[in-house]
Amino acid sequence: MKHFTVIAILVASLLALLPASAQNTPPPITLTLAGYAVPREAYDEIIPLFQQYWLAETGQQVNILESYQASGAQSRAIAGGLEADVAALSSEPDITRLVDAGLVNEDWKANEFGGIAADSLVVFAVRPGNPLGINDWVDVIQDGVEVITPDPATSGGAQWNILGGYGAAWRGFVPGYEGEEGAAEFLRALATNIAVLDRDGRESFLTFERGIGDVALTYENEVYAGLLAGGEYELIYPQSTIRIENPVAVIDTYVDAHGTREVAEAFVNFLWSEDAQRVFANHGFRPVNPVVRAELGIFENGAGAAAEATPAAEPSSIEHNPLIAFPPVTDEFTTLDIGGWPQARTQVFGEAGLFTQIIAEVQGR
Repeated sequence: MKHFTVIAILVASLLALLPASAQNTPPPITLTLAGYAVPREAYDEIIPLFQQYWLAETGQQVNILESYQASGAQSRAIAGGLEADVAALSSEPDITRLVDAGLVNEDWKANEFGGIAADSLVVFAVRPGNPLGINDWVDVIQDGVEVITPDPATSGGAQWNILGGYGAAWRGFVPGYEGEEGAAEFLRALATNIAVLDRDGRESFLTFERGIGDVALTYENEVYAGLLAGGEYELIYPQSTIRIENPVAVIDTYVDAHGTREVAEAFVNFLWSEDAQRVFANHGFRPVNPVVRAELGIFENGAGAAAEATPAAEPSSIEHNPLIAFPPVTDEFTTLDIGGWPQARTQVFGEAGLFTQIIAEVQGR
């Protein structure tokens, strides 16, 4: 007994010699981030920035475990028991699934950014010189054009791609396929031309990079990532396309079980900081922070800097990559402009959805 008493006294004495700051340092904490595949490289840069920020603010080290796969598959994994603290997914319905499962609070998007971490656009990637002259949606459905896009049954990115063309037709930007009925016929023509349906956006674009297909329907940021890595293809903007909005949310049930709510919420909020948004921009994502948008000349409805007053930017060491530009398009629409996600999910992608039925019919699935 005396032996243990002596050891306890020695330990207490040694601790007393440590600086007060060291004695009060909280133990390290671990978060799990479950994301969709495409922005992995952006998070590889943002995570160390957050870790530095949190250490400076609290003295606590944060370890962040990362999991990436197709957005729909990731959402189902979380709903099925993957105890992630934060979900960064491709589309709102994949977060809605977690709300419906009782894992995420219904107010997850109650902030100035609507719960959206970053934006992008559905665009085309074509072969060097654009040999088939693919410049708009009507060109994608011409006879003999091989289209690459992921599978909307597993990929949120695929759903954005399909809605990009569907909405452009519905809104009157695909000659001969205008309106809701015309948009349905457009989907049939598109499905006929799809050569490969991969499970996620990253895998789909790699298929295109391997030389398969004439045009890839993909995210603007995915094309930039490939071009910066030396890819040989061209980026084409259709005149009408959908704004991709990528949501992020704290998984309330799991952070409360893990005792990680404070740091998880801080991480999500950090994604909207100027530096994190600059990192997103350098990976081809359109930032949602108004300061960074103004820096890059991105304004709503064609408004100029004088029309959108924004606060002064904070000092930063992150410089914008001059090889990345975010030009406006003639008609940039959102899911709300074509009925919203609940309608799209049911009418286009559900078990009895329009595109689901067309794919089953055209491709024998």
